[in-house]
Amino acid sequence: MCVMADEIDIRILQKLAQDGRATNHEIGEYAGLSPSAACRRVQALEQKGVIRGYAAIIDERALGVGTTAFVRVTLERQSGRSLEAFEKAVANCPHVLACYLMAGDFDYLLRVCVHDISEYEVFHKKYLSQFPGVARIETTFAVREVVAARPENYLLAQ
Repeated sequence: MCVMADEIDIRILQKLAQDGRATNHEIGEYAGLSPSAACRRVQALEQKGVIRGYAAIIDERALGVGTTAFVRVTLERQSGRSLEAFEKAVANCPHVLACYLMAGDFDYLLRVCVHDISEYEVFHKKYLSQFPGVARIETTFAVREVVAARPENYLLAQ
């Protein structure tokens, strides 16, 4: 479902992407609305599913989870059952921050955060290698994050 967003909606989304705890007054000021109008627009965006929720951005390194791995997974077959079984297994897997179904040379891309390489080895043995239908696993480790996920950048391109 595609929801058309006007210029005011885009401004509201930009403000919330920058600061998910912004008040209706701050949102309204940024978008050129009264606080009550801003509140109604935010609620409408929530009801339409444009705003899926709110979350804190956590610095994994501050928690001692400083190793990020990107794992490319290829399945033995790409049938609906195989995809479903893999996705069910990975959905509640610890350390997996994101999982994407891909088009191209591999089937899934996982973003995994662990304390160190030793913990990744345990994760690989206990989970990755046990997932149903896995034919191949390739892992690369991030040296450092250069640009963090910033949804407001996408909205600025609108």
